[in-house]
Amino acid sequence: MDPNCPVADLGEHWQLLLAAAALSRDACQWPQDETGFALVTGRLRRVDSRATATLCWQPSAGWRCGEGLDAAARDFLELYLPLCQPLVTGTWVVAHLGQSLDGYIATHSGDSAHVTGPDNIRHLHRMRALSDAVIVGAGTVASDDPQLTTRLVPGPNAVRVVIDPGGRLGASYRLFTDGAAPTLLCRSSAVSGQVPGQAELLAFADDGRELLALLYTLSQRGLRRLFIEGGGVTVSNFLAAGLLDRLQIAVSPVVIGQGRAGVSLPRTETMAQALRPSARIYSMGSDVLYDFDLGIQSGANSAEGGIRRLV
Repeated sequence: MDPNCPVADLGEHWQLLLAAAALSRDACQWPQDETGFALVTGRLRRVDSRATATLCWQPSAGWRCGEGLDAAARDFLELYLPLCQPLVTGTWVVAHLGQSLDGYIATHSGDSAHVTGPDNIRHLHRMRALSDAVIVGAGTVASDDPQLTTRLVPGPNAVRVVIDPGGRLGASYRLFTDGAAPTLLCRSSAVSGQVPGQAELLAFADDGRELLALLYTLSQRGLRRLFIEGGGVTVSNFLAAGLLDRLQIAVSPVVIGQGRAGVSLPRTETMAQALRPSARIYSMGSDVLYDFDLGIQSGANSAEGGIRRLV
């Protein structure tokens, strides 16, 4: 990515993404033919010339970038366009972890403040704004007391989903009490007790299919574009279950030493068995974001998956 045009300066393109995401969620508004769009006086408008189109709509494929964009604008749009695509069935799931050079997302005590820098934090807020729901595990809530809102960027707050199978969390955490967005609490059906704060309970049987059941339940509520923000255990569980379409790992130039691990999967005996997805690499301030495509079409388990560098 061009260092002279950082992601944070592309505010007009961010407004365009918000408008594109809104259109994708309203099937009645979908154009019936290939159409170019640009942001005109703050609104998404159709344009006649492909040369002036920032985004193009294709009825069979959704959004793609226009032809006349410079490299920085194209890289920025392509990072977020997957969350703007039309989706009427199923779910699309992306996870993110911020970690140190030595692979830890927090210290041994759970301190994860400032593992990654402000550019990556702003990226997290953008991902929340484009998602229908943002998902975290109980450990993340207990350690960070996150709000999971879009305070740093324009855009709507997503529904907040907390996975707490053992019912360890009480009502003192902000996302249960602040009323900033609806909060769903996923708990084992074997756990009794009061639901904390303003949360709505989703109870699931302990049968090994809880994550799949959660995705189905969220999709039935119209929550299809899902962003898993942490922590390492939660992201690893979704990855091990084959339920992620994309995985983002932001690596910060810091060495923690022994701490809480990021991705943790069952060991492989040979490198041929290792997960080797295709990836794009973005510079975010002093951090480097690896955006892994885990889709079947990407050759995720192939040694030829490849990396496209955008730094």
